[in-house]
Amino acid sequence: MNAPTLIALLNVTALVTIMLSMGLRVDFKDVLASARPARLLASGLLANYVLAPAVTLGLLYVFRPAPMVSAGFLILAVCPGAPVGPPITAVAKGDVPRAVGMMLILAGLSAIISPALLSVLLPRVAPGSALRIDYPAIVRILLVTQLLPLTVGLGVRRAAPALVRRIDKPVGLLANALLLSLVVVIVVAQYETLAAIRLRGWMGMGLLLLASLGVGWLCGGRDLAIRKTMAVTTATRNAAVGLVIATSNFGGTPAVTAVVAYGLVSIVGALGCALLLGKFAAVEPKNAHAQSDRDRSHSVV
Repeated sequence: MNAPTLIALLNVTALVTIMLSMGLRVDFKDVLASARPARLLASGLLANYVLAPAVTLGLLYVFRPAPMVSAGFLILAVCPGAPVGPPITAVAKGDVPRAVGMMLILAGLSAIISPALLSVLLPRVAPGSALRIDYPAIVRILLVTQLLPLTVGLGVRRAAPALVRRIDKPVGLLANALLLSLVVVIVVAQYETLAAIRLRGWMGMGLLLLASLGVGWLCGGRDLAIRKTMAVTTATRNAAVGLVIATSNFGGTPAVTAVVAYGLVSIVGALGCALLLGKFAAVEPKNAHAQSDRDRSHSVV
């Protein structure tokens, strides 16, 4: 089995297992509740389909990479709803049901909105390119690797809660192992190509990650858990859908490498930020408790 075949197999298997794991952990009513209030849903759509692509386009104008590299970054910029968003949200101690709901909504809308955005944005960075969007491939990957296993998980949780208590943890561990294996295989297979990326390119990707996190954070409202959720879901882009678009339209070009490179940066970078946010959440109650003790001591005095 060659590297591209192994990556494709791991990609599909990991996505399906992650979605199943998320469905087993969240009640369907919680997913529906994630669409409310409408203001937060609108903020999420604004962050993912307007502000994140706008920030990407701005940084591309500043760094001015080759047209096909720019195309790769724009492809990921218009592909939100990453399956890794909910588990990374859990690491950050954010609102996991809302993250699952946002992922579901964004993944569903991507089949329509992402190609439309690309048709508008790509001519600005890759003039003269003949973009051909493979709609059936995008719809297929959304249905088979995301929506279907998520629905199955939600259904099993509702119909057989006793079974879920037995399989929830093993399925979650398997999902994490598959995701880690996928990252390792991609890094090994693409090592020479990734190593050829200059420091300036990695700096640009780092800035894009931080800007995406900031956009999500600002659009998350006042609740800390929702802010974390919005930051993580905005920063992690759907590399699976991005690879489908890149390989079907720009196969064998630097656009595919750009999707792989920033896909890794967004996952690893968002996970690192989530670990910091999770520790902050763990420390915050202790600080609050210490402050409460001080307040009580002052009142006694």
